[in-house]
Amino acid sequence: MTADRQNALMIHNPNAGNGGSGRRRLLDQARHIFATRGIDADLAETTGPGHATEIAARAAAENRGLVIACGGDGTLNEIVNGLAAHHNGHRVPLALLPGGTANILAKELGLPWNIPKAAQKLVHGEVKEIALGLATPLEQPEKKKYFLSVAGAGPDGMIVYSVSLGLKSRVGILAYWWGGLREVFRYKFPHFRVVSGDLRIDASLVIVGRTQNYGGPFKITTEADLFEDRFEILTLATRSGLRYLSYLPLLWLNKLRGTPGLEFFKSDSVLCEPLDSNPVHAQIDGEPLARLPVEFRIIPHALKLLVPRKPA
Repeated sequence: MTADRQNALMIHNPNAGNGGSGRRRLLDQARHIFATRGIDADLAETTGPGHATEIAARAAAENRGLVIACGGDGTLNEIVNGLAAHHNGHRVPLALLPGGTANILAKELGLPWNIPKAAQKLVHGEVKEIALGLATPLEQPEKKKYFLSVAGAGPDGMIVYSVSLGLKSRVGILAYWWGGLREVFRYKFPHFRVVSGDLRIDASLVIVGRTQNYGGPFKITTEADLFEDRFEILTLATRSGLRYLSYLPLLWLNKLRGTPGLEFFKSDSVLCEPLDSNPVHAQIDGEPLARLPVEFRIIPHALKLLVPRKPA
């Protein structure tokens, strides 16, 4: 770890996952581990939605050597947006200490969910440049946001849009399972159009993956590569909630590929646009974005990420 990482900032969401005093003790251990490698990390705690973005943008303006995120996927997304949107010729590297309910990026990077153990791996890590996804609601372009892991539209967007934040804080990822079960019986699964280059697909669901991991134990876009400047995209055509349920065993067994009605392809941009007046919601990194139409596109070299070194 080089000297330019010394002036670090750790951003912690105490409400993510099972936070509180127990996690603060783990963070103190992690800060000590970083300090042994010459990285002195100040601690800043978030107080509400959007605060992590403000803190991260300020860290970029201050030319911090490293930002260390500790929270869930939503907190991580806020921090990514704070760092990526700041253009001052200096991109602050980002590191992750898992602290949420899904921790998609931690799974993707092979980081332990134990915070001190994750810190121990990161202090021996390396910084790599990666692309980010950028999701732009075409009717509300001011709401555009970067995303790091996965985006989507259709039932998964509706689940994210409708999940109770109070329930999520109490039961974690089970809130999404409850929301998914509820939507199977009340969502209408309207078709919308997915456009990428010359490709035109009418679908009820699209998953736009930067990572192989989707959420919980599931992997959907299993040929996505965080270090490649392309998405892997899944479209699903059925409008039957019961058919959606029938895909769950295949999803669990990682055998979705080749299933009739599902298509996978890779691209650096995709447009999702409604076909009628039925509202279709989009999500990014498990957070609500907006209704369609939404454009998803790759932004190369958008983020510096501290990752564990692979064994030689």
